[in-house]
Amino acid sequence: MFARVQHDDFSQQTLYDELCVNAVPQGAGAIVTFTGLVRDFNAKGGIQGIELEYYPGMTESALDTLLQQATSRFDIVEAGIIHRVGKLANHAQIVWVGTASQHREQAFLAATFIMDTLKQSVPIWKKEWQGNQASWVAAKADDSTAAMRWLQSDKDNTCDNA
Repeated sequence: MFARVQHDDFSQQTLYDELCVNAVPQGAGAIVTFTGLVRDFNAKGGIQGIELEYYPGMTESALDTLLQQATSRFDIVEAGIIHRVGKLANHAQIVWVGTASQHREQAFLAATFIMDTLKQSVPIWKKEWQGNQASWVAAKADDSTAAMRWLQSDKDNTCDNA
């Protein structure tokens, strides 16, 4: 498992290869990756990039915890997260998630869980730039709904097992 916060761009192929080094010997038959890009718009119109800030140490720890949660929840053999920080231009790569499992369903579910939960549980803050003005971005209701779906499924599973 690996999780990193970095300023520099990343190579999707290099990260895929890093994931495979441990996943293939463990019987991985499916690898799912997701790469998020900086959009060039928000609800108010066009933007000229974003700026991401984080809390060193705490952010990496939260990413590690998220990987541990995914590993205990899904049948995956390997996973990784890379999240960039600093000022990023439109269409730049911002986040990469990779999961590996013996079967595709678990790899897809784990990757979705990580992305849905990451936005709610990892201390990374975003500003959007419009011209020379930057404004902090508030959490979106859709992101909260996506994360809550996983919490609700935990509650449902607990109730079923009682």
